Amino acid sequence: MLDRLATSGFEQVNRGYNSVFKPGKLSLGLVVPLENYGMSAVPQMQQHLERVQLAEKLGFSSIWLRDVPFNVPTFGDAGQVFDPFVYLGYLAAGTKDIALGVASIVLPLRHPAHVAKAAASADVLSGGRLLLGVASGDRPEEYPALNMSFEDRGVRFREHLDYIRQMARFQPKFHSTGGAPGGGMDMLPKPDAGKLPILITGGSQQDPVWVAENGDGWMTYPRNIPIQERVVRDYRTRVRNAGGFDKPVMQPLYLDLAEAADAAPEPIHLGFRMGRDALRGYLKTLETIGVNHVALNLRFNNADIETTLKRLAEELLPDFSG
Repeated sequence: MLDRLATSGFEQVNRGYNSVFKPGKLSLGLVVPLENYGMSAVPQMQQHLERVQLAEKLGFSSIWLRDVPFNVPTFGDAGQVFDPFVYLGYLAAGTKDIALGVASIVLPLRHPAHVAKAAASADVLSGGRLLLGVASGDRPEEYPALNMSFEDRGVRFREHLDYIRQMARFQPKFHSTGGAPGGGMDMLPKPDAGKLPILITGGSQQDPVWVAENGDGWMTYPRNIPIQERVVRDYRTRVRNAGGFDKPVMQPLYLDLAEAADAAPEPIHLGFRMGRDALRGYLKTLETIGVNHVALNLRFNNADIETTLKRLAEELLPDFSG
């Protein structure tokens, strides 16, 4: 086992984490569903497994699911429709190597025992390919539907994350608002490599120092480059001050890949419409400022999805293969 007090490099956690995150490098993944549904809140989910299998064959390092319990009208996006853990199991059976990420489980809305059991199951069934993103939630309408308070979700987030960590131990005995396991009982299965790689999304209602200390990486949002550079640097400073391993940073990016390779960037929701050349330059800049992974979202992509995946793989993946 690697020395947990090492001061450089990322910890070796599981197969998915180790393949996606490399110090000083940027890798590319995809957000599912792999389809254009910009004109609707609900995707059709046709050929979804075949497209994930194509992404794996082409060499993308990961795919990412979102946790969207309800189709909230004001949110305007039903995600991939399926329950993320059920869908993870389905995709695990249909793929071999691509990392399976969740960005992100809304931790306060679920009992942590259920999350721990489902996440460890998906990790084992996939051969150690799970990447567990967690968040405090940003859709207030969902909380009363589950008879939960929105205001104290930050407290529950911390307690639930600790509960999940405890479940990886042998016969843990502890007390929390989620319950008090004891009496020699144990939760099975344990994560494939003994630990779930947990990435915290945004601030999740927590102090930034706590985020740096308690996650295995950080999911943040797209920003203009100077601000993103400062944000990533500040996060890494907090990680360094905490001691131990360095930790990766990832972000999503909505993309409409233009047919013309030299098409200039045009802003879209949380991303750009742009050609291959501008995209390569943008991603190289993100790599330079310390972003380790970008999850591309093709919801607003106008070209055929299979064609776009093949173009990205042929024209960009060789520059971002880790």
